[in-house]
Amino acid sequence: MTGLVVWGERQGRVVELDLGVMGAAPNPVAPRATGLSGNSQPGSGATVGSEQSLGWMLVFAFIGGLILNFMPCVLPVIALKVLSFVNQSKELPQRVRTMALLYGAGVFASFLILSLLAIGAQQAGGVATWGMALQNQVFRAVLTIVVTLVALNLFGVFEITLHGGLMGAASQLTSKEGFGGAFFNGVLATILATPCTAPFLGAALAFAFTQPPWITVLMFLTSGAGFASPFVLLCWNPAWIRWLPKPGVWMLRFKVAMGFPMLATAVWLFWFTAPRYGKSGVLWFGLFLVILSMVAWIFGEFVQKGRTGKTFAGVAAVVLLCGGYFGLLEGQLEWRKPPAKQDSNSLRETADGIDWQPWSPEAVQALRDKGVPLLVDFTADNCLNCQVNKKTSLEITQTRTKLREIGAVSLLGDFSDEDPRIAAELRRFNRAGVPLVLVYPKDKTKPAIVLPVLLTPGIVLDALKKASEG
Repeated sequence: MTGLVVWGERQGRVVELDLGVMGAAPNPVAPRATGLSGNSQPGSGATVGSEQSLGWMLVFAFIGGLILNFMPCVLPVIALKVLSFVNQSKELPQRVRTMALLYGAGVFASFLILSLLAIGAQQAGGVATWGMALQNQVFRAVLTIVVTLVALNLFGVFEITLHGGLMGAASQLTSKEGFGGAFFNGVLATILATPCTAPFLGAALAFAFTQPPWITVLMFLTSGAGFASPFVLLCWNPAWIRWLPKPGVWMLRFKVAMGFPMLATAVWLFWFTAPRYGKSGVLWFGLFLVILSMVAWIFGEFVQKGRTGKTFAGVAAVVLLCGGYFGLLEGQLEWRKPPAKQDSNSLRETADGIDWQPWSPEAVQALRDKGVPLLVDFTADNCLNCQVNKKTSLEITQTRTKLREIGAVSLLGDFSDEDPRIAAELRRFNRAGVPLVLVYPKDKTKPAIVLPVLLTPGIVLDALKKASEG
């Protein structure tokens, strides 16, 4: 069932609400005033400008935050929480509830900071997007280092003590089972969730970015409530986690096993962080992480566990760490001033891959004037949803064949780093972040077909077929 909501007589804005069937949640379709197609799907994003829509947007924000728990970005932290569940099964119920609330507080604090960053960017004349924190190269490098330390700690390379100092501070926050660990687990989960855009979340945050500051904050906090709710509710009734195995020696092995998902996250962060430092970035940043790992090993093996020579080992660790930092990060990389990413005429990844061309508004307009169907993919290296869409639905034989059949041109908008033009385009299509995949029909009078956040081959092929028909 669909209906129309009209507001702002002077602006003449119209929003179509698709109420679905069988009690499905409303599906906001992009405002017709923007010229978007009316076939958007849940989570594809929409801006609804009436006060009456705030309630539905809050529902979308909560559901989007809830779904975010199952996005691949957050799985390493979820693995840590599984270990936490086991440990907490033997705790007093009140302590379990307190730690759950502290985890929720960490999530709320993080979402509040993200909302303030978004408001600050808008007040400064910029464009706020979901995941904007990971577009900062320095932040990405620091996060890579922190996650590497967390993985090393889970592997038992060094242990956490009250006097671990700066070396163990980051890992202490995420791996210990105290109150500080619970809070920082919420912070880390939120940080790792920012590259992912869950269904419904895009619509809610796109709406939030166009509203007054207090609504922006409210929308972010509601998303945070959805994100934190599964863990908080599960821990609120400790009897629900009593089905877990009894704590024992097996937990030491399980803790090491949980280090592998965290190490995979470190590799993922390294994958899209190091190349931004140029051709030698992978080498120098990789060597720094090796030195950092050696420092962690010296600290754990000789300072924490050793009986003699602790002073010498500590000095050696400090010397190695300073040498790695000043010699590699500052000297070779100039890590706080990474070079700009270079554009190329073709962004083809493999010899038989799609011949992607760099996206620009001018390129879209020129090709539309010629009556050429277009496939446009706004993506980012730090977006796992984007990578999944590419592997399962875009860079596949069926899609490549269909593109050749209809004579379509493929444009790629890389949003790994800050790009005001892509941010503005995302806003125009009512998305809070990537992925955004568009298919433009060859008839330039027809609007772009906006594909959903999560793609299937059928969705892409159907859109390309429609684009070739006019």
